[in-house]
Amino acid sequence: MLLEDIVKKILQARVYEAARETPISPTPSLSKRFSNQILIKREDLQPVFSFKIRGAYNKMAQLDEAQKAKGVIAASAGNHAQGLAMAARQMGVKAVIVMPRVTPEIKVQAVRGWGARVVLKGDAFGEALAHAKELIDEHGYTYIPPYDDNDVIAGQGTVGMEILRQHSGPLDAVFVPVGGGGLLAGVAAYIKYLRPETKVFGVEAEDSACLKAALEAGERVTLDQVGVFAEGVAVAQIGEAPFEILRHHVDGVITVNTDEMCAAVKDIFDDTRAVSETSGALSLAGLKKYIQQTQVRDQTLLCINSGANINFDRLQHVAERTELGEQREAILAVQIPERPGSFKQFCRVIGRRMVTEFNYRYADPDGAHIFVGVQVKPGGEDRAEVIRRLREADYPVEDLTDNELAKLHIRHLGGGRPRERFEEEVYRFEFPERPGALMNFLTHLPADWNISLFHYRNHGAAYGRVLVGLQMPNGDRAHAEKHFDRIGYRYWKETDNTAYRLFMA
Repeated sequence: MLLEDIVKKILQARVYEAARETPISPTPSLSKRFSNQILIKREDLQPVFSFKIRGAYNKMAQLDEAQKAKGVIAASAGNHAQGLAMAARQMGVKAVIVMPRVTPEIKVQAVRGWGARVVLKGDAFGEALAHAKELIDEHGYTYIPPYDDNDVIAGQGTVGMEILRQHSGPLDAVFVPVGGGGLLAGVAAYIKYLRPETKVFGVEAEDSACLKAALEAGERVTLDQVGVFAEGVAVAQIGEAPFEILRHHVDGVITVNTDEMCAAVKDIFDDTRAVSETSGALSLAGLKKYIQQTQVRDQTLLCINSGANINFDRLQHVAERTELGEQREAILAVQIPERPGSFKQFCRVIGRRMVTEFNYRYADPDGAHIFVGVQVKPGGEDRAEVIRRLREADYPVEDLTDNELAKLHIRHLGGGRPRERFEEEVYRFEFPERPGALMNFLTHLPADWNISLFHYRNHGAAYGRVLVGLQMPNGDRAHAEKHFDRIGYRYWKETDNTAYRLFMA
């Protein structure tokens, strides 16, 4: 009965006063490469470059005049904020959007461009939401949720309605990105009601897989932490209303990592010339993984490009990780003899493969540690073959292809070593990108600690990745993380990481 009610709401949804019916794009290159017909639903072509306008407008269309007169409010880090701001301007309603201070400037300016008032509060969504609730109590604003509401779900569900209307032929599976679950719930409800034989899969980032955790537990759970690389789906708990639908009407959840998302961004660009945000490319990454896991051929598979609100500066990082996401590059730490001709001999052993990166600095008269990238064929077998050949030639090898520290920092620092031996503890942090973040970190460190290493790289995201080496009195080492917990930034201890030990210790 719930499914039928949602489908009726979808059919009655008022979205086309603001949203567009977006096309489905073919992908000739991808389809040929994966031996399936792969289609992309282009929600990046909406006026706010995201599907979120559908749910926001439909929810506002259900408000009475008294609610509209009070004005509307939302807490959002981006796409929902833009959708609501546009909907409010079109209806002549005052809109207030509370955004975390770390929200990318492109999204802040876009919301202001639609005429909404932006309030920047806190370093995370939870703090922004709490402040939004305070403003509701103070001013009586009407809250417009981003996903946890049946009218919002119905608005997003019009994407599914368009898919079945535009593509009347065979449709084996549809892949939908998951944050709070509103889009997936609406699409799944409509497709499963009309075409139950079509499989519907949710796709989540590995470090924010709240739906996967809820389905495994049989109830909604809250993740302790969520990753922010795909900020559009960085949600700690699946919505209550979406979960009531999804627990019965999805065929599974696929999780993907950062490199796989970056590769999908490139795939979308290659076939459509659209520049997707990482959460927008999430569903294509899941579609590709599904093909690899099931080895299906000659099927029709569709994914949703849910948005294109990406900081231009972030594209550098996306491009850097793309080859790894396609499994076309292996990152290796190799020890070679410290003598003339060693690199040439090393290249002979790896064969006719392109060396994509080579970092080295003289450190030892007998042996040299090199950080090397090697172009390989997708699938993993070729990478294993490279490592096998090197070890047969008596080269000590460590595979760092899946080592996050190596890919984020060591590749830019390889060869930098202290002149004398000393003890340090090494930690990796995520700093919020805002003034005062570094000073907040330094202020919480004891005065007798010495920073022996500091590497930071801006990726155009809400959080900066920082690597820090610290010299501290022996008695403080066991209690160091108590200081970090008080700071409140995410961190990982990396003192025993192989990449650090080989290139920097």
